Amino acid sequence: MIRVSIVEDDNDLRKTLELIVAESNVCCLVEAYANAEVFLSELNFQIPEVVIMDIELPGMNGIICVEKAKAKYPEIQFVMFTIFDDDESVFQSLCSGATGYLLKNSTPENIISGISEIFSGGSPMSPQIARRVIEQFSAKRKISKDVLLLTQREKEILDLLALGYRYKEIATKLFLSVETVRTHIRNIYEKLQVQSRTEALNKVYNSK
Repeated sequence: MIRVSIVEDDNDLRKTLELIVAESNVCCLVEAYANAEVFLSELNFQIPEVVIMDIELPGMNGIICVEKAKAKYPEIQFVMFTIFDDDESVFQSLCSGATGYLLKNSTPENIISGISEIFSGGSPMSPQIARRVIEQFSAKRKISKDVLLLTQREKEILDLLALGYRYKEIATKLFLSVETVRTHIRNIYEKLQVQSRTEALNKVYNSK
């Protein structure tokens, strides 16, 4: 079972998310919070594997919260919960360490599917946002020597991940099975010592 926490200030929406997670057969609810400050204060005692994080929160916003939490617990995967899929805040969230995002009008099935995808190494985001992320990394950083750890096939898959392709789309494009793609991605993350696509791109395009 995937351990999930929720940070959402809208009471009705938070309760809906709690119900969706609690009724899932692949997730279990750790805790739900109305603000970032309480979430961070209790993180030492309640460590989830995936966090659904609202961007616009009272007090500390979701972007800063992700940045603070990832600095201490890099293994936690954050999925931003947002109204629009092309919002500047989504882009900033991903650059701060979020793994992907879900739209607030997503169906319960899509929410659970997104959580499962993130937990298994995927990063749901639109190709437009993904391109902005990789362009941001490319503009500010030189390619790291860590890329030399990857095989040519792994580099191809990382490039496609950077462009927003999902596992099934990569499998189709490269004439591979989805499971083979998953294996390559696990190998990429292991070699780069990262937990997500965003972290992998950050590692590869890190000038240090």
